[in-house]
Amino acid sequence: MAFATLVFLSAYKVAMYIVSGETANLIYIGMTVVVLAIVVAILNNWRNGLYLFLGWLLFEDLARKYLGNNMAIYFGKDFLVAVVYIAYIAAIRRKEVPTFRPRFLLPLVIFMWFGVLQVFNPASTSLAIGGLGLKLYFYYVPLVFIGYALLDSEKDLRRFFIVNMVLAVVICGLGIVQSILGHSFLNPAHPQEDIRDLSTLYRMAPISGVLVYRPTSVFVSDGRFASYAVMAWILAVGFVGFLLLRSRRGRTFAYLALAIISVGIVMTGSRGAFVWMGLSLLICGAAFLWGAPWRQGKALRVVRALRRTLVVAGLALLLLLAAYPEALTSRLAFYSETLSLDSPAGELTYRARDYPMQNFLLAFEYPRWPYGYGIGTASLGMQYMARILKIKSPVAGVENGYGSLIVELGILGLLLWIVWTVALVLACWKVVKKLRGTPWFPLAAAITWFAFLLLFPFTYGGLVQYQNYVLNAYLWLLVGILFRLPYIAQSALNAATEQTAVGTR
Repeated sequence: MAFATLVFLSAYKVAMYIVSGETANLIYIGMTVVVLAIVVAILNNWRNGLYLFLGWLLFEDLARKYLGNNMAIYFGKDFLVAVVYIAYIAAIRRKEVPTFRPRFLLPLVIFMWFGVLQVFNPASTSLAIGGLGLKLYFYYVPLVFIGYALLDSEKDLRRFFIVNMVLAVVICGLGIVQSILGHSFLNPAHPQEDIRDLSTLYRMAPISGVLVYRPTSVFVSDGRFASYAVMAWILAVGFVGFLLLRSRRGRTFAYLALAIISVGIVMTGSRGAFVWMGLSLLICGAAFLWGAPWRQGKALRVVRALRRTLVVAGLALLLLLAAYPEALTSRLAFYSETLSLDSPAGELTYRARDYPMQNFLLAFEYPRWPYGYGIGTASLGMQYMARILKIKSPVAGVENGYGSLIVELGILGLLLWIVWTVALVLACWKVVKKLRGTPWFPLAAAITWFAFLLLFPFTYGGLVQYQNYVLNAYLWLLVGILFRLPYIAQSALNAATEQTAVGTR
């Protein structure tokens, strides 16, 4: 009886919203139901629930754009990942999942405790700012353990990458469409003031004068979409390399995904994404050749993979050129006019070297640079603290990641950051060397390259990249998966050996 009454009242409330035209409230109800369903799924099976969390993580911004940048939606992913943590801890207590101790844990923990101390920095204007900083720096760190426990077999590994390739195809595909149609697609007619400029950004080529729209796809900002596309491209290249050395199943889809992501990066209008895709192709290509199984005679497959990657991306761009020539040529003009060293309007040297260095040196003009102003004071999200809690940061910050670390944590904070990030990348590199000559090497190399990019050049360019919740969550999840790869490789080898032994009896 009580359940029937609840259903009746809920149906009545929904009907009233429909009659009054309050669609926003209906969307909130729908999203609440989705969150509850995901929570139930996570508690029933945390591994399956994790994929639902990733879907929410990637598409949360789309709902935020249409619901006035509501902060309750923004914290939805944090609630869901907390449920994942609880379910994972419960699984540990039941001894159902493997655990490990990463080699970089000690320097990371030291940096974390230093960050906790910086919450109480006397120059910080509020403990809430410190809480924001701790969340941005460390909230997704436990995903490294979840990533390690996520995969038990090669089947699980394939599933993870296929699911993420599907998500990347959808997101980059929508970004391509938006880059052609303009900002009216996938953006509300009247965006909330905090995100309006982020979703309507156009750039002009300095010589030809053509306008280039910076698409946001499902995200609230063009930068988040461009950064995600670069990460997805690196993972797609690693997955293609794995499939070429391991099996034919899934290759066609992997190449299709790589083609769509490549076109998506070109259409972002982001010079950084465009350059990093090119550099990643060179680095990953060289790494794959170095780690190819030469003794098994499979190195030629790596060469073919690199060639096919270029061919597939080229064909995809040709198709786009034939269908929408103006959309593609305007972006190519923007890239060539601003990145070419021969261009009178070239900005490559200034944007890559001079501007970041100038902002890094600006950090030393703050009087408290030796000991900082407190964690979070120069971090992403301070605009929301000012709007919602009426709390202002004591500093304006600088547009350089290492400079921001000095402003927040002082010179010791920067040194501790460098120590733990170097330790993490070196630990990843040891796994890469262990997997050299195996089909799993391309995946290990791709994940390590992404970790290096995010923790060093990306973060040096701006702390916002590390604090980007999409990149941050994937960083820790992928690092955990990387450390699990040797076990999966050995398990697959043992299974193949056992199968061969059975066949010879």
